[in-house]
Amino acid sequence: MGEARRPRYITPDGFARIRAEYDKLFGEERPKLVETISWAAGNGDRSENGDYIYGRKKLREIDRRLGYLSKVMKDAKVVDPARAERRDEIRFGATITLVDEDDHERVVTIVGDDEAEAGDGRIGWSAPLARAFIGARVGDERSVRLPAGERFYEVIEIRYPTAR
Repeated sequence: MGEARRPRYITPDGFARIRAEYDKLFGEERPKLVETISWAAGNGDRSENGDYIYGRKKLREIDRRLGYLSKVMKDAKVVDPARAERRDEIRFGATITLVDEDDHERVVTIVGDDEAEAGDGRIGWSAPLARAFIGARVGDERSVRLPAGERFYEVIEIRYPTAR
């Protein structure tokens, strides 16, 4: 029996970022590296050739990343949050402003797990914070268990991108 896979939801912007990374790795970085490895291989003993050894290692890393990106794109289900019908409720693609019990505001956008980047305020839809707020509306409060402990947040704003 094959395992049931959850859909890999992704925003159009997230898909474009993944596609751009794939194209850059495949079209620019990999060919340059292959050229360097080929040049290094022509310089004699490969067992002590740092350029050759490093190049082969780096090529394996790029090929692994290309494989991952290719799988993400193949399995991706692009969902455009600009087309959200209900904008008063938190769903995939919503940008939400939360305030904690210490009155600290936090703004996050709920995106696909493959495009999440916490430092940029993009959290994956299966992350605890996102799961806690799916379906919530302005004024709703939720407690979220985070690595630093349990925190209480209130939703103070919900935004969706506008259609292009």
